Amino acid sequence: MESGDRYGVAGYGSGGDGAVPPPPAHAPSVGPPPPGASLRAAAAALLNLTGLGLGYALLGRWGRAAVCWAATAVLLWVALPADPDGVPAGVLVGYVLVLVLAAVDGGRIARRSAVGGAWRPGLAVGLGVVLLAVPAGGAVVYGSARDEAREQMLLERLESGDERVATASGQPFEAAKGEYEKALDVYRALGEDHPGSRAAKLVPDRLEAYYDAVSAPYAKKRHCEAVAPLTYLRTLPDSVDKKLLGELAAWPDTPLAESLYACGVSRLGVVGSGSGGGGGGGTELGELLRTFPESASARRVAPAIDERIKDQVTALKGAEPCTATEVLRGLGATASRLPDDRVKKLSADADEGVVDGVYACGVDQFEDGKFGAARTTLTDFARTYKSDGRVRQARNIAVAAEIADDRPAAGKRLPPSKRPGGARMELVISNDAPNTVEVLYTGPVTGTVTLRACAGCERYSASEGPRRACKASGRNYPKARLQLPAGEYHFLYKHGTGAAARVDSYSSGTRVQPGYTYTSCTYVIERSPFGLDLPLLPDPIQPVVSPWGAGSSR
Repeated sequence: MESGDRYGVAGYGSGGDGAVPPPPAHAPSVGPPPPGASLRAAAAALLNLTGLGLGYALLGRWGRAAVCWAATAVLLWVALPADPDGVPAGVLVGYVLVLVLAAVDGGRIARRSAVGGAWRPGLAVGLGVVLLAVPAGGAVVYGSARDEAREQMLLERLESGDERVATASGQPFEAAKGEYEKALDVYRALGEDHPGSRAAKLVPDRLEAYYDAVSAPYAKKRHCEAVAPLTYLRTLPDSVDKKLLGELAAWPDTPLAESLYACGVSRLGVVGSGSGGGGGGGTELGELLRTFPESASARRVAPAIDERIKDQVTALKGAEPCTATEVLRGLGATASRLPDDRVKKLSADADEGVVDGVYACGVDQFEDGKFGAARTTLTDFARTYKSDGRVRQARNIAVAAEIADDRPAAGKRLPPSKRPGGARMELVISNDAPNTVEVLYTGPVTGTVTLRACAGCERYSASEGPRRACKASGRNYPKARLQLPAGEYHFLYKHGTGAAARVDSYSSGTRVQPGYTYTSCTYVIERSPFGLDLPLLPDPIQPVVSPWGAGSSR
């Protein structure tokens, strides 16, 4: 127990010098409080509430003062430098509890103890009140520092979003979409969750830069590339507060409509380029007509397709009618599938152009020496457009193309579209082959005849064929009689059906002159298995047709 905690009464009386003994240094621990105890208690409590332990210091309780100093040091160590999240709640509650306990304890001790030294309790109370401004001011300063730290943190978040946009802007949209979405999450969180912050006030400008970066292909007139990012921007009001987006919420509509139009028109007629089936541009133009049916861009679709169809119909008379025909097919397919009746009607114009185009393509292929392609094209034309007035000529050109594919001289010129007048010479073709033979011919006139198989006829050896073919007495050979105008003719004898599937076709040519009749005999020879005096084919018994032997008489 410290000195002065208890007191006794020394003997009173007149001493040798008659002096009065001094009062004790501390108030007694029991009994009534010393005079002025309440004011002293208040002073000690207020001084301890400052967190500086000054109440204990005035009372001489240095150990208790050290506890206050340690608590304040721990608080400062945890709190500084200021963090955006502030001091942890547990630390702050613990520190306040320490100060409250120190204030209560200091007031209790001061109330029961006399304070040594010449100090004025009233002045101490005033000092305590003044010094309370230290923790209060510190709290205000710390709050300001914490707010600034939070602002800096939010600005750093804003900068991270800017960096993501900068990174994404150098990549194709599909590859960069994820980065754009993460950057948007940053801007949205700043604008919606921290509306009063400095970073949030910068978000509108950042969103404008964001829209500019995403829609960069549109600014560069790369309309097909711009469709996807503009479509993405148009969906943002579904996930971002429209107040935050402002005028940007509706901005993508016009650029997207323009891009859909420009991209779709650029792909018109191109097969396999994003079409809705058959012709290019169907996907983009269909989306335009469904999404923005009243837009200026939508009103331009029908005129654009109509103009493109007319251009391709004109191109049928040019150097590439086959290409123009394919474009017309694509235009018709696109127009027929678009959700606009004005556009659908244009498919009939394209289809009409295709009819002319198929015929022109087949003729062009023939003239270019692409005889196999010409035959396919014109045969399909004759089969598909049976009521067209050019069917007969298409079949004639197809016949000539088939002959020319084996005998190029037959393809030097197109078959005449009109039959020539004048005298006709008879050509009698006899079949001495055990299989059906189809004879194709072209010249001043073009056509085909079919000779049925010769009953009882056999294959000849190479040496026998010229001597015995079509000369058996009493045999009725199948015959075809052709009435031909004079001129140069080319023939193709087509074997190879049924049992004679290993018989080669054969082509030949001759000139028909006025005043003569002509005969021809077709027969089959067997090749020598040893290749003596005859060309040897991989199949040692493969037969071939003999050359055409034409006789003439007056």
